[in-house]
Amino acid sequence: MIQAAFTGFATGFSLILAIGAQNAFVLRQGLIRKHVFWLCLLCAVSDAILITAGVLGFAAIVTQWPLLPQIMRWGGAAFLLVYGAQRIWAAYQGHYHLHLAGQSAGLWATLSTAAAFTWLNPHVYLDTLGLIGAISTQYQMNVERYAFGLGAVLSSFVFFFGLGYGARLLAPIMQSARAWQVLDLLIGLVMWVLAVMLLL
Repeated sequence: MIQAAFTGFATGFSLILAIGAQNAFVLRQGLIRKHVFWLCLLCAVSDAILITAGVLGFAAIVTQWPLLPQIMRWGGAAFLLVYGAQRIWAAYQGHYHLHLAGQSAGLWATLSTAAAFTWLNPHVYLDTLGLIGAISTQYQMNVERYAFGLGAVLSSFVFFFGLGYGARLLAPIMQSARAWQVLDLLIGLVMWVLAVMLLL
């Protein structure tokens, strides 16, 4: 059970760690210390809903199409390989432009923007419903599957609240192009490891 929870946490964390619009937005709000709690809560709960749907709902779909897990594994592995290559290429290029300055909008405008970053991003569905759902099928629908899902959900809460409230501490480091290069390189390598795990 602990191994399943750790795998879920590591999988969820590595997928959410990618540098994107949503994460940059949370980082920006953390830097200016505006609406951080509600913003982080919205992002984490949104992920929790999607992850739960992927872990629990994926099994019901599999009963109708038994070959689907294999197709998802191959498709997921291909996506992870490509995504990992993109992150490593980004690290090689070293072009990072974070726009973190500026004033914050009101609470509802901030949450609406975050919701758009989350729910209008097609990759979030592939990550949560597809990849996490596919990886969860290696566990039976019992306490191990639930532990995997719980680990993945926990990773979202840890990441978003850590990013939002830790932004002030991370700001000097993460505004360095070298730091973003190292981060992207690590993300790319983790993606490749997950791809190999899917194919084994």
